[in-house]
Amino acid sequence: MVVSLPFGIAAALLVASAAAAAQDGDPDLPERSSSLVVYGDDPCPKAQDDEEIVVCARRPETERYRIPKEFRKNKDERGSVAWGARFDQLEEATRYTRPNSCSVVGTWGQTGCWNMNIGRWAAERRAMQAEANAIP
Repeated sequence: MVVSLPFGIAAALLVASAAAAAQDGDPDLPERSSSLVVYGDDPCPKAQDDEEIVVCARRPETERYRIPKEFRKNKDERGSVAWGARFDQLEEATRYTRPNSCSVVGTWGQTGCWNMNIGRWAAERRAMQAEANAIP
């Protein structure tokens, strides 16, 4: 028995028949089944005997030497993220290992802690001066 179907339908039928055969163990089912993809006007091969089912999915001739569509698209495409955004992500991921990072990891981490403490001191001093200037 030879059937020519679209690829998705052919795959679904083959999976469904294999699952049913595995569950039931029905002796009337064929012992061998083949699922093939044929291109253009290529003929679908004939079954060798009555105990074999051949299911052919037909695709256009232009698809013969191409990677199948289901494998072409990469969900994590590099071009889908702007270069600047990727740079920012990398910068954030490696920030704690760089100088002036206030981290125990990486070089010169202590300088970042010193800068952070000086910044806090300056902010507190500005706040105290603003408070002193606000009193009439």
